[in-house]
Amino acid sequence: MEIRKRKGKQVGRLTVTEQIDQKHQEDLQRLRGFRLLDDDFLTKCFEGDTASIELILRIVLEKPDLKVLDVRTQVFVENLLNRSVRLDVLATDSTGVKLNVEVQRSDKGAGRKRARYNSSMMDANLLKKGEDFDKLPETWVIFITENDVMGKGLPLYPIERCFLGTGERFEDGSHILYVNGAYRGDTPIGKLMHDFSCTDAADMYYGTLADRVRFFKESKEGIEIMCRAMEDMRNQTLKEGMKEVALRMLAAGKYALEEIVNISGLSLEEVKQLKADRNA
Repeated sequence: MEIRKRKGKQVGRLTVTEQIDQKHQEDLQRLRGFRLLDDDFLTKCFEGDTASIELILRIVLEKPDLKVLDVRTQVFVENLLNRSVRLDVLATDSTGVKLNVEVQRSDKGAGRKRARYNSSMMDANLLKKGEDFDKLPETWVIFITENDVMGKGLPLYPIERCFLGTGERFEDGSHILYVNGAYRGDTPIGKLMHDFSCTDAADMYYGTLADRVRFFKESKEGIEIMCRAMEDMRNQTLKEGMKEVALRMLAAGKYALEEIVNISGLSLEEVKQLKADRNA
């Protein structure tokens, strides 16, 4: 129950202003605990930031000359018939290679078939109609995981298609890489994974990453951006929940559209679209 306090006693509900202030303080506390291993924080930090993703890719791919030309975060890749995907980070290097970087704290979220699906969805959206298959660019799907999901104690787990009889690589231009976020050591990858687990920029090895984290955690502008992002995420989560309510009401088949609008809080147009998608 929401309350306000006066002289240590409960005297009623919090005012709107007090509720907003309380939520803001909760957001600030949450922000202090964020790490680059938290995908929402990472994607905001790397939004339009080629320098940070370039540093990471140079280390995990062991390509010190790699140059990133473009980086986008939270990229929605649509599948009109089946499941779509949202990529945490999608980068393009100077040779045209496409690189998807995913951060996963949950082992389940970094499943092998998810890596395969991300790879296939990237491929399906990289050729124009009628374009020759040889024009398909090289792709990387890179999972940075909080735990050692492969369980071998290695810092990196590169996966390639190969000829089973000889071990020779198939060389189709498709690559998958798992990065062990639990790995530590006095090496570039060990220091990078240390930085991914830091909540304080002062404890980080790489200045490029530290400066980015410091901006979003310590500067007035950066904190405002992150607080707005957290508010947007709350609103989106609430809206998704209301969509689930509307879908259940549509499935029941006994509610008028206006009733669904009143109960779910969605617009009539949104409910009509949910109904059309459901019947498609």
